[in-house]
Amino acid sequence: MVEYAWRAIDAGGRERRGRMQAETPDLAKARLEARRYYVVAVDKAGEGPGPSLTSNILKRHPKLGIRELTLFTRQLATLVRVMPIEEALRSIAQQTAKPRAVVVIEAVHGSVLSGHRLADALAVEAASFPPLYRAMVAAGEASGALPDILERLADLQERQAVVRNKLVTALAYPAALALVAAGVVLALMLFVVPKIVEQFDTVGQQLPLLTRIVIATSHFIGNWWWAMVLGVAAGTVLGVRLLADAERRHGFDAWLLRLPLLGRLIRDLHAARMARTLAKMVESRLPLVEGIQMTTATLRNQALRRASQTIVEDIKGGSSLSAALRRAGLFPAIFVHMAASGEAAGRLDEMLEHAADYLEREFDLFTSTLLSLLEPAVIVVMGAIVALIILAILLPVLQLDTLAGLT
Repeated sequence: MVEYAWRAIDAGGRERRGRMQAETPDLAKARLEARRYYVVAVDKAGEGPGPSLTSNILKRHPKLGIRELTLFTRQLATLVRVMPIEEALRSIAQQTAKPRAVVVIEAVHGSVLSGHRLADALAVEAASFPPLYRAMVAAGEASGALPDILERLADLQERQAVVRNKLVTALAYPAALALVAAGVVLALMLFVVPKIVEQFDTVGQQLPLLTRIVIATSHFIGNWWWAMVLGVAAGTVLGVRLLADAERRHGFDAWLLRLPLLGRLIRDLHAARMARTLAKMVESRLPLVEGIQMTTATLRNQALRRASQTIVEDIKGGSSLSAALRRAGLFPAIFVHMAASGEAAGRLDEMLEHAADYLEREFDLFTSTLLSLLEPAVIVVMGAIVALIILAILLPVLQLDTLAGLT
């Protein structure tokens, strides 16, 4: 028996290192793969498994962006049909214009040349290739259907990019409009109102209530803006510290899901992403549990994360996907019904694809409706605030004209 030092990536994308006794490096590697690890290196103890992945990443800081990863996947899917993997990677690296992408692809290419499988080589650049991506590549290599699975991966990434771009587009214009409106109101309060106030200082008459309120607000903003900034910063820090507690964060995220508009948006986005991912996993003959676990690791909403973990435990206990989704209680009804229909008909991948398509269409309709309501709402609120400021300025003028007419 020989002691081997190993380095691997677990299902959550974290680096793992250790030592184990085995007769050959292949046996050590097989044991690690049985634990669902993606093996990066196995060397005799004393020789060491080389520099850590984390140190390599910090040293180079390379990472493929979403568009770069999608393009890489599409190119690789096309090229591996007509040439070996190492030649395909070399060709992609030569055609890539961005230096950081070249560094990542060349690192993967070097690992493949040294004898690693493609899935293991991708684990060397774990920051660029998430666990789900590597799992699907490993399944493609094991089944001999790597080009087809890479095509499915590229389709999945493109669909997710479309949804992400729609969300950004839906929120960008109202956010910019609200920012401009706030800037206009702030400029009026800081620069216009004080100038007008100077004209009323010598009048000797009591100003209207609305005017006094606007003047007081202007003075407060002008004199205490720094306190407001500090208050916002302190509130932000306090909020972050409070949400660092797991139970508080879970309660806050659960409250977000109960909100009328935002909650539905979060649920539908997650459900569409999960349905699309699971459809590709089933189509690629990968276990459902693995797909849900890897999708769960990417969730930031703790309520949805716990619900997904519960689904994993239910499926491991013998429950069907649809029953586990129904018990979780946080997923759209259409997702649950489609999953149940797919399981009954033996076409789970197709029905999950249909569920993802439906949820994405609902998301498009929802965001377009929300956008059509947000824009006029921001304009109305801005107009109302500006109208109040102008009215506060005009009321003393009208009051003076009335007094002059009486005299």
